[in-house]
Amino acid sequence: MSEENTTKSTGLTFFILMWVVLFGLALVLFDNLISERQNPNSSPVSRLNGEQQEVVLRRNSQGHFVATGVVNNSKVVFMVDTGATDVVLGEATARRAGLKKGSGGLANTANGVITVYDTRIDTLRLGDITLHNVEASINPHMDDEQALLGMSFLGQLEMLQKNNTLTLRY
Repeated sequence: MSEENTTKSTGLTFFILMWVVLFGLALVLFDNLISERQNPNSSPVSRLNGEQQEVVLRRNSQGHFVATGVVNNSKVVFMVDTGATDVVLGEATARRAGLKKGSGGLANTANGVITVYDTRIDTLRLGDITLHNVEASINPHMDDEQALLGMSFLGQLEMLQKNNTLTLRY
């Protein structure tokens, strides 16, 4: 192969490699932007206000308050749901967090009446707010992408919604 062909081949290889790297970087950037729009509270920030611990959540692009918390050392993405009596997790999420199914019961949901299972969460943490022995339900029909942060957790906190923020105090 001539020196000119080798140079052209090397140049073409670097040109293609550059575009692959740029495409990969753009993919990562857009994925991060989409994730931030879905869950702007993936690492909730806490602050101490006098004696109370505060976590301030920002509303996502769909108008919901979504935040990443921890259930028994397992990360869980929650949607704040003041209409949910308990914290509600899908079956795979509950299994990952080491939760056991208790007795079954009927629950009224937006999709109708379903069977859910009682459970208790040893430790539920959102930012620096940590609660223990939190009542919860396991919903085997629920998508495991997101859990509901219901009133069994929220009812123990002070909540203040203003504009696009929700402040939780404990």
